Amino acid sequence: MRRREQLRRSASAVVAVALLVALAVALVLLSSCRRAPPPGGPLRVGYFPNVTHAQALVGDAEGAFAAALGGRGITARTFNAGPSAMEALLAGELDLCYVGNAPAALAYLRSHGGLRVVAGAASGGASLVVREARGPADLAGKRVASPQLGNSQDVSLRWWLREAGLPIGEKPPAVNVSPIANAEILALFQQGQLAGAWVPEPWASRLVAQAGGRILVDERDLWPERTFPTTVVVVSERALRDRRPDLVSALRAHLSLTERWRRDPAGFARAANAAFGKLAGHPLPEAVLQAAFSRLEPTDDPMADKLATAARRAAALKLAPEGDLSGLVDGSLLSEARAAAAR
Repeated sequence: MRRREQLRRSASAVVAVALLVALAVALVLLSSCRRAPPPGGPLRVGYFPNVTHAQALVGDAEGAFAAALGGRGITARTFNAGPSAMEALLAGELDLCYVGNAPAALAYLRSHGGLRVVAGAASGGASLVVREARGPADLAGKRVASPQLGNSQDVSLRWWLREAGLPIGEKPPAVNVSPIANAEILALFQQGQLAGAWVPEPWASRLVAQAGGRILVDERDLWPERTFPTTVVVVSERALRDRRPDLVSALRAHLSLTERWRRDPAGFARAANAAFGKLAGHPLPEAVLQAAFSRLEPTDDPMADKLATAARRAAALKLAPEGDLSGLVDGSLLSEARAAAAR
C-alpha cells in the first residue's frame, strides 16, 4: 500500500515537472515567434503621436510607408516616450522606430550596439513651459515634469538644472523632476499641480494655449546653430542584417516625406494634424498647430556630434553608461535610399 502511494506520488511529480517544462518550452517558442516574425512580413514601425514625428504620422496615415514596401506593408505601434520604444526595439518587437536623441544613444550603449541611427527626422520642437518661474532658481522646491525618465526632454531638463546648480530630489529646496505621460502633464498643469514641464511639440504649445503656460526655455537656444536632433530614425541590428532592402524602401519614403515638409510646410502641418487627430481623437486647434510647427524643422541629418553630446550628458547624469559611440550612426542605408530615389 505504502509502495503504491510512493509510486503514485513519484508519477505525479514527473507529470508536474513535464508540464512545467512543456509550458516553459511553449513560452519560449511563443516569444521567439513574436519577436522574430517570418522574413518578408510587414515591417514593424514605431513612433510617437507628437508632431516631432511628423513624417511617421503622415507616412503611416497616408500609406506612404506601406506603398514603398509593396505587398509587405507595415504594422505601426505608437509610444509615449523613447525608453519604452527602445525596449520594444531591442526586444525584437520593432524593426524601425522614430525616437529622440537620448533614448537612441542610451539604448545603443546599454545593448552594446543593438541598434543603429540611420537618419535624422526633426530638429527643435522641445521647450520648458512654466507657470510663474522667471529663471531656474524659481523652480527650487517645485515639481517639474518630463515625459519619461531618460527620454530626450528628461535629459535636457536634468542637464539644464545641473548647469544652473540646482539639486534634483523630492525634498525642498531640490527640484522634484517627475516623469509623467504627456497627456497627464497637460491635465496636471491645468490643475496647477506642476510648476513647469519640459515637453516636445505639440505639448509645449498646448500647455501655453490650453493651460496658461509660458515658454521659459526654447531648447534650440541651448544648442550651437539652434539645431539639435529632436527625432532620429533607428533600426535594430537584426533588421539591418535581415531586412536591409525593406529598410531602404522605408527610408526612401522618409526622404520623400521630409522633402514634402520642406517644400510645403503649411500643407504638411495640416496633414500631420489630420493624422494626429485620428490618434488623439481630435486635431489640434489651428493656433496650436502653427505654434508647434514654428519651432520645428525637418531634417534627414542625424547630427552625429550632437547625438554624442546628448549621450555624454546622460552618462554624466548617471542615466547611461559611458561607452564608445563611434558605431552609433550608420549612414549607408540613407545613401542607398538617396541613390534609389535618384534612379
